[in-house]
Amino acid sequence: MPLTQVIQAEHRKDSKVRVLTMLAFSAIYILWGSTFFAIRVVVSQIPPLQAAALRFSIAGALLFVWAWARSDEKPTRLEWRNTAILAVFMFLIDYAFLFWAEKSVPSGIASVLVAVIPLWTTTFEIFIFKREHWNTRLILAVFAGLGGVILLTWNTVTERAALAPCLAILVSGLSWAVGTVLSKSLSTPKSKPLNASMQMMIGGVLLWLCSLPLGEKISPSKVHWDAVIALAYLIVVGSIVAFTAYVWLLSRFPATKVASYAYVNPVVALALGRWLGNETLNWMTFVAAGLILASVATILRSKK
Repeated sequence: MPLTQVIQAEHRKDSKVRVLTMLAFSAIYILWGSTFFAIRVVVSQIPPLQAAALRFSIAGALLFVWAWARSDEKPTRLEWRNTAILAVFMFLIDYAFLFWAEKSVPSGIASVLVAVIPLWTTTFEIFIFKREHWNTRLILAVFAGLGGVILLTWNTVTERAALAPCLAILVSGLSWAVGTVLSKSLSTPKSKPLNASMQMMIGGVLLWLCSLPLGEKISPSKVHWDAVIALAYLIVVGSIVAFTAYVWLLSRFPATKVASYAYVNPVVALALGRWLGNETLNWMTFVAAGLILASVATILRSKK
């Protein structure tokens, strides 16, 4: 092949990668940020645990079929057990609390409280698991983030939202952080889509089982098209499309750069909540959100 054709082929390849990169980052920034409002719509008509169970059992099954067909890897019994442990923290506890809380807490506020996950993860790694070396910058970032959480929670409660849902969202983030830290030491399938699909499927089943003693029951007559569309959006866009983009980005960029979605999602969620849901925002919300997002950005940039 002539040199000019080789150069043209490489140029087309680079252009395609750049376009895919832009689309993938747009997916994890915008699509994941929009899921908080979709959750709010769904739980207004479908019981929270059953709504989460529908989302992850369907998305997990679809992704599992796709990942299984593309991979020669066959998960071992140990990997299934470890995946189930992670599913308890990252899907059962995390999303049970989040979906329940969004019945009361505005979606924008929920997204900001969820954004502190890197803060919890770093705190665990520094003070409990001793995996991260602390420095003054990291400690200040942690305390700034905690200050923002306290301010935002206090402001939300004074705005007549219950304290319990805000605390539930913080527990949700803590659970995800614990699962994230544990995932570094547990043997799981090497294929990330396969690993995630197994977690989602197991998490979906556990959410269904936990909804039964709570007496949750879907009333079809009370479920309207907006909730059905929002649930389909969570399954296809939030759990399959955005996650596939996330996995693709992780294979090509440093994890800290991909994790920048943590301080972009709340901006998207706050804007959507205000625009579509008429959610109230005041100056204290922006101050608290600024503290939290600055803390998260500092923590992510401090990691190698």
